[in-house]
Amino acid sequence: MAKILIIDDDPDIVEAMRIVLESKNYLVSSSKSGDDGLRKAEAEKPDLIILDVMMETISKGFEVARDLKKSQKNRDVPILMLTAIKESTGLDFKNEAGDEDWLPVDDYMEKPLKPQELLSKVESLLGGR
Repeated sequence: MAKILIIDDDPDIVEAMRIVLESKNYLVSSSKSGDDGLRKAEAEKPDLIILDVMMETISKGFEVARDLKKSQKNRDVPILMLTAIKESTGLDFKNEAGDEDWLPVDDYMEKPLKPQELLSKVESLLGGR
């Protein structure tokens, strides 16, 4: 059973994702801040991390993604980044996803999330785990 860590400061989004993911028998844990999320990732060694962009700061998710990819334990853990940044700022990161220096994530989704799209991306990133 795959373990998924959600790092997002919006409790409603976290709970909605938890319900969707647990309906497919994923083990879900969560963290409300980037720094706590890094600690949990080190302690729990999840199979997938779902990471929000805007938390304590507008770019905290980018910092956390870079720190995760530098981590010996978590550098190979896929990251699905969530963002409402396009809606908030007009910026679109589709072309930057996967850039090791700027945006070292494996995929990303725009909020609001569609449950089936979330499951599809999670299943793809986990590769059958």
